[in-house]
Amino acid sequence: MTQASLARQIVDYANRANPYPLYAELRKTPVLHEEEDGPYIISSYWDIESLLHDPRISSDAANLAAAGTDQYSQAEDTGLPPSFIRQDPPEHDRLRRIANSAFGPPHQPRRVYDMQGEMRAIVTELIDAFGDAREIDLVDRFAYPFPVTVICRLLGVPREDEPHFRSLVDPIVAGLDPRTGLDPVASKAARESRVQLGMYLSGLVNERMKEPRDDMLSDLANSQGPDGSMSMMEVLSTAVLLLIAGHETTVNLITNGMLTLLRHPEVLARLRKEPELSVRIVEELLRYEPPVQFVPQRTNITDIEVRGVTIPKGSRIWLVLAAGNRDPERFHDPDRFDPDRGDITHLGFGSGVHSCFGAPLARLETQIALSELARRLEDPRLVEDPPPYRENPLLRGPRHLNVAFGKLR
Repeated sequence: MTQASLARQIVDYANRANPYPLYAELRKTPVLHEEEDGPYIISSYWDIESLLHDPRISSDAANLAAAGTDQYSQAEDTGLPPSFIRQDPPEHDRLRRIANSAFGPPHQPRRVYDMQGEMRAIVTELIDAFGDAREIDLVDRFAYPFPVTVICRLLGVPREDEPHFRSLVDPIVAGLDPRTGLDPVASKAARESRVQLGMYLSGLVNERMKEPRDDMLSDLANSQGPDGSMSMMEVLSTAVLLLIAGHETTVNLITNGMLTLLRHPEVLARLRKEPELSVRIVEELLRYEPPVQFVPQRTNITDIEVRGVTIPKGSRIWLVLAAGNRDPERFHDPDRFDPDRGDITHLGFGSGVHSCFGAPLARLETQIALSELARRLEDPRLVEDPPPYRENPLLRGPRHLNVAFGKLR
């Protein structure tokens, strides 16, 4: 294996099922720059953590465009103005504070927590729908519809509109696959769905401005706090961010989680008896099999030095979170899945000002999903290992996960 081919091997689908040996090789050169116009690839835990907190590292869409983009940096294009995760402080901070006032503490400290009962009801309904089947595709039958339904309820999408909402979401999520740009039909479908989704959400926002309800769209549309209010386009960008960025990562987290538990039946058996173990399992999953493998949407606004290597101003920077999560300089026996690990501080949700906005929701969804699947599926087992994976090297997870089981409990 040569260093010159390492980055290409990481994004090569042939290595999607198990990229971790490549990440171990990558960490031997913690700051890797293979080609003159290529990205600087950072792979050690402490370097990634430091750069995620470094104000000289920019996520601003304008700076990224100046640095030059690639297919992976385009993965979250929505057709709307950049959301706050594509902006730098102070504008990022203003928009994030407004968004958080509708999502969590201190203004809405129980919005996500109080959805637990509704989440459990959705999970029960989805598992009950397996009926007499003794083999199901966990992605299509469970991991995909669950977070979409939750986001609908969180935003305030009327239940009768949920099927239409999902029909708009499907092409957009498919558009996260980098290959979509090479398929004119799929690319057109994604663009049209973004436009239709924007129009649908703008209609809801206008309704909520006139008649606010107890939902997130109402709070975003009517916020009048110390940071002012969001414009209509900012509300829409934030809603689509929560929908797309949160949905795809949660699908992968649930699917990666069940795959890992089926590969570790002793942990699955423990979870069945100790549902509270789901909290630690999810944290270890975020370290061991993170749904976001690397973050390519970064550049530097001035020259910086990392481990003696000068990264010139305006360079593209890839932060390989999954490599940092298995860095032996940070974690003991990092390739072992161990929910009893004493310190599971990880990079699964990033860190710094751009840490994952939807982390509380994703954690709770996955804890409920995995504990209920463990409780209700009798003798579950993988039909195929490894399963087929999605093409996207950023958002890594199985495209299908066929699971056989005895019966429903």
